[in-house]
Amino acid sequence: MKKFFKVEERGSNVRTEIIAGITTFMAMSYILMVNPGMFSELGNVSFGASFIATAISAVVGTLLIGLLANLPLAQASGMGLNAFFVFTVCFGLGFSYANALLFVLADGIIFIILTATGLRKTIFDAIPKRVKKIIPAGIGLFIAFLGFQDSGLVVKDDATCVTLASFNLLGDASWKSIMPLLVTIFTLFMIAVLSEKKRKGAILWSILTGTVIYYLLGFTIPGFYDGFFAGISLNPIDAFRDFKAMSFGKVFTEGFDFTAYLSAEGHSVGGLVLAFLTTALAFCMVDMFDTMGTLYGACRGGNLLVKNSKGEDEVPNMNRAMLADALATCTGAVCGTSTVTTFVESSAGVAVGGKTGLSAVVTAALFLVATFLSPIASLIPACAYAAALIYIGILMMSCVKDIQWNNPSVALPSFLTLAVMPFTYNISYGIAFGLISYVIIKLFTGKAKDIKVGTWIITLLFTAMFFLTH
Repeated sequence: MKKFFKVEERGSNVRTEIIAGITTFMAMSYILMVNPGMFSELGNVSFGASFIATAISAVVGTLLIGLLANLPLAQASGMGLNAFFVFTVCFGLGFSYANALLFVLADGIIFIILTATGLRKTIFDAIPKRVKKIIPAGIGLFIAFLGFQDSGLVVKDDATCVTLASFNLLGDASWKSIMPLLVTIFTLFMIAVLSEKKRKGAILWSILTGTVIYYLLGFTIPGFYDGFFAGISLNPIDAFRDFKAMSFGKVFTEGFDFTAYLSAEGHSVGGLVLAFLTTALAFCMVDMFDTMGTLYGACRGGNLLVKNSKGEDEVPNMNRAMLADALATCTGAVCGTSTVTTFVESSAGVAVGGKTGLSAVVTAALFLVATFLSPIASLIPACAYAAALIYIGILMMSCVKDIQWNNPSVALPSFLTLAVMPFTYNISYGIAFGLISYVIIKLFTGKAKDIKVGTWIITLLFTAMFFLTH
């Protein structure tokens, strides 16, 4: 084991790698509650089925990056990409759950081809830096917005579209409606406090604490528990049954059936083809940028970067790590979940000394054990895990400091990318507006030669999507 993972060669030991693997799992295990909660909103896939799909894809992805790339990182269904899957592709564009899985599978296959042929770098370079840098922040705002809605803190309003939920006990609010909101606020503050104190698993422990408080406060509300646990299974095997019936293999048995989509008013075969291309491209771009950024950031934080032939810092075994990501995404599609990507929370394990793939194997083993904990996860209320969504949104905002806001040619594409994502409930629309505005500004300022061929192609695809499918 020491030989295979080169543990001593990298200045580590087995004990440190095991601790690092446990730390990473604690830091990112919240995805086992958040992702199923998001997917269960689709209505045709249960919490348990999504829980197993999320856990299994995390096991496979984390094992792959540990064994193929020998890196102390972990993978699971990516935040932002799961929101894009549910709220944009399914609810927004009108595709079915199985259709959306087909997009994810296409993303994985494209990613494999791009990695194998070296075209990955070409496409990555085609996205202007001013758009590329701000994408995480746009996704962060989008995720935070979802958290505010899931918690009930932000509600619909006829006049302004959205507004703050009422806390007025003398008006239309009641203790029953206010209590979950207070749990969300408490959980959010607890995450911040524990994170400030560098506590391991701050998000997980805060969610669990918020859950306990929610159920304790439930005793203060008459009739709160009447029929509360009806339909909730405490048998972990039931989740596996749901997984087999609702999720596993749906991409093949139902994913190619676009009858429901084409039967909707205004939808055509030509529009379907274009929507397929642009949506798969959006999945792939977000996945690619997220993965490359996370790999570099985590390895830089752990002093794991190596010098390439040009003397530049790069991630060791980068192509293998990207291949692991692509294979994991294909696995996720088959299992029934959204794009699998490298988690930034892997930095927690790196920070305590993880340097090899052995720590990734430990994390994968813990995800495997977690597949039998679905009954516990299903009891987590939305008001508790919604706080995690809001806090993750905060973590993804740091990139805004790198934008030259005093430069209009940079500020406009960056701002549109950032703002359009949450305002339109669509990540790909944000990327599209950022690219289109970048190209227009370059054209009308006499700098058309700065626009790369790849940028033209991607921009034209997005423009065609707006005029032909939306």
